[in-house]
Amino acid sequence: MKLYVGNLPYTADDSTLRGLFEAFGEVHSARVVSDRDSGQSKGFGFVEMPKNSEADAAIKALNDRMVSGRKLKVNQAQPQRDRPPPRKPRY
Repeated sequence: MKLYVGNLPYTADDSTLRGLFEAFGEVHSARVVSDRDSGQSKGFGFVEMPKNSEADAAIKALNDRMVSGRKLKVNQAQPQRDRPPPRKPRY
């Protein structure tokens, strides 16, 4: 199950995110999304856990939990929506 983790501290990295979820079971991947230009965290990420029961336990335990002064939002990730192609600038 793929989980969305929002309101992460901007100091969090992939290993920090993985560490939060490993207490609840096997973590296939953990990725903090960062700005492609600056490299700074955008404050959210995604975790993949193979067992739904472990993922559900992680959601229940970590949603609304305070981490470094920020209240996490953890839920099942929604499929990414299609975005229209970028418009060409008019000159």
